[in-house]
Amino acid sequence: MSNVEVLDARPDARGGYKVDVSRGERTGRVSSEWFSRPDDERYQSLSELMASVKGRADRSRTRTVESAAVRVEASRDDAERLDLVLPGYDVALAPTHWSFGQLAALVGAPAAYLRQLPAPLAGINLQYGLTSHRAEQVKTLETMDGRVELRAVTGPDYGRIYDHELVAAVQRIAGNGTGDTRWKVPGVLDWSTGVYNPLVDISRDTTTLYASDRDVFLFLVDDLNPIEAGRLPDGSPDLYFRGFYCWNSEVGAKTLGIASFYLRAVCQNRNLWGVEDFEEITIRHSKFAASRFAHQAAPALTRFANSSPASFVGGVRAARERIVARTDEDRTDFLRKRGFSKAEAGRIIDVVLAEEGHPPASIFDFVQGITAVARDKPHQDVRLDFEARAKKLFDRAA
Repeated sequence: MSNVEVLDARPDARGGYKVDVSRGERTGRVSSEWFSRPDDERYQSLSELMASVKGRADRSRTRTVESAAVRVEASRDDAERLDLVLPGYDVALAPTHWSFGQLAALVGAPAAYLRQLPAPLAGINLQYGLTSHRAEQVKTLETMDGRVELRAVTGPDYGRIYDHELVAAVQRIAGNGTGDTRWKVPGVLDWSTGVYNPLVDISRDTTTLYASDRDVFLFLVDDLNPIEAGRLPDGSPDLYFRGFYCWNSEVGAKTLGIASFYLRAVCQNRNLWGVEDFEEITIRHSKFAASRFAHQAAPALTRFANSSPASFVGGVRAARERIVARTDEDRTDFLRKRGFSKAEAGRIIDVVLAEEGHPPASIFDFVQGITAVARDKPHQDVRLDFEARAKKLFDRAA
């Protein structure tokens, strides 16, 4: 792995790095995962995570069968129990909550309603739907875990990318994710001092490596090698770290995706602060998804991990140096020509004046003001629109 250029960044005397999280964007995706994951979905290393998802895949099999040949069985003695028997397989399969919903959707039945019915009655409805299913074929994912579970039911052209394949791609650049490479579970921001400490013990509470029976989600940072991209108004370095998160669902609950970015800090609740240069790619689980993952997503992750931050730093410097407004009239006109209302333009200018100590003059000033105003927008679509316009402005300057 090539060395990343570190531009005169020094640890703060308190053991971390002084950062300015008032700049850039706040991203809550990782925090949402952190809040929602129960203890048994949290892993403290990539090897622990890999053992879980790979073991699950090793106990699984996938088949494509005629939908009309699937037999739905329900017990009169247990109104809650419903099983499926596939052709050529004598053992009944117990559908998970997720796969039951998939099965109902495939045959056009309302899953929420079926779940309210006694199992025998729900089974009759499902059996009718399977027998008259127009697509004729379904693809199953079955896992032996004490009993044989039906984890997924999809169309025959579903292109499965297993969760362990994504974890393996991350391991190739991040090792165990605990500090044996430059990529690791993040540290934490001390709000009282504004110092980001990258060296925090990895526990179930602090980890950012997650997996459930439906998906996998990983977030790692390169926070021991800060990047300086200019100076703050007080003359101190404006420090960034590289980060990425990725996700997948081998049962069809979501696409596969990878997001890469630069950020200034991660707080205790795993919100990302001061995010810049956010890029995302997604791959749908279509027929050739596995091939696309091998040729697109995995190499993109490796390129980001091995890349120099020189282009990002150069873009920030170019944006700082490109002066586009020198008067109040210039500032308002610049923003109005880019689709902002008069009130929005005034708010952006005021924010830059308050946070930077001077009215906006450079492209970088305007980008910081737009993203700061975006953070206060209560509606996501409006916030994303502001952030997209800020990124477009920055990209043109770079």
